[in-house]
Amino acid sequence: MKVRVQFYAQLRDLVGMRELDVDLAEGATVHDLLDEIYSQQPALRPHDKSILIGAGVEFVDRNYELKPREEISIMPPVQGG
Repeated sequence: MKVRVQFYAQLRDLVGMRELDVDLAEGATVHDLLDEIYSQQPALRPHDKSILIGAGVEFVDRNYELKPREEISIMPPVQGG
């Protein structure tokens, strides 16, 4: 199945792109998705503990099972000011 990943803020700058389409096996989780992204974009791995993952308008954890053609957002921690 294919999912579209959107990168935000400094993570977008780090990978040099806004979006990335990723092919995964049916039943894949966010954890599987991150493993695939880190293999393609190793500069993101050091940010693993702090990134937030969104599916649609909800934050999800790494056990969340992805759906075909789902859009996933990867963003840095939310900061206030």
